[in-house]
Amino acid sequence: MTTYKSTPLFGGALICDLPANFADVSSLRQVPDNQEVYLDKDGFTSIIFDINERIGGPGSSPEIDGRALTTHLEDIVGDDLDRVKVWNTSPTLFSRLDEDIPAYTLIATTTPAPPAPGAAEQTNKFTAIILTLVRLEREKTDLLITINVPHIRGEYDEDDVDLQLGKQGKLIGDAVEYAAKIWETFKVKDWGLFNEI
Repeated sequence: MTTYKSTPLFGGALICDLPANFADVSSLRQVPDNQEVYLDKDGFTSIIFDINERIGGPGSSPEIDGRALTTHLEDIVGDDLDRVKVWNTSPTLFSRLDEDIPAYTLIATTTPAPPAPGAAEQTNKFTAIILTLVRLEREKTDLLITINVPHIRGEYDEDDVDLQLGKQGKLIGDAVEYAAKIWETFKVKDWGLFNEI
């Protein structure tokens, strides 16, 4: 069972529970001001909080918000877009945010580019992405919470993962649990944060 700890983000303006074995990457390297990055000390999974300018026109609808979610995913995967498969997209409820704040989560996978002729075979078989978008229209902000789950050969049981058959395996299952804990515990303590970044 995963142990969680209450974790202040962006100087305490945001707070949520994160797995206790995740480390703040800013203690190791520079992280942009609009980002908080946490890395699993015992694996390869990362959790990234991004504060971005809101994408799309005014209002909220599945069409407007869906386009924003797609645009953010495209920004995250960059040139790898042709190797991305979205498996599921659903509305998301945050326990400690107003119900009228729209949020959505998608689960996707991306595979690495094939190795160049003569190059060694990739060790990363694929990366699962759990991307949650929180639409803060009043603050003109899109908050992204991205959980990246690299699947490295030899680091997971390949027989346990077949997303077409609904088999997530342990790594993705853990990441879904992390996301659910964030949705349950995430709170904005200082709304002024969104005017500063």
